Amino acid sequence: MHMVIYLLQQLISIYSWALIIYILMSWFPNARDTFIGRFLARICEPYLEPFRKIIPPLGMIDISPIVAFLVLNFASRGLYGIAGWL
Repeated sequence: MHMVIYLLQQLISIYSWALIIYILMSWFPNARDTFIGRFLARICEPYLEPFRKIIPPLGMIDISPIVAFLVLNFASRGLYGIAGWL
């Protein structure tokens, strides 16, 4: 069971880095039009979309990725808690 929890924590970590890279790509013109940008969009947008529907942007700033990171962080901490119980 510890191996499954460890694997899930690693997947959350990798996904968090993918989100960071995807969000940083928005600062560079045409970066999301590259192969890597399209790939990251396919794996990140389905996760970010529900947050964008709930949380409106503040002017030109989209704060939904911050909430998305918080949810991933809570999930990771929850896995640590479960691992501590086992």
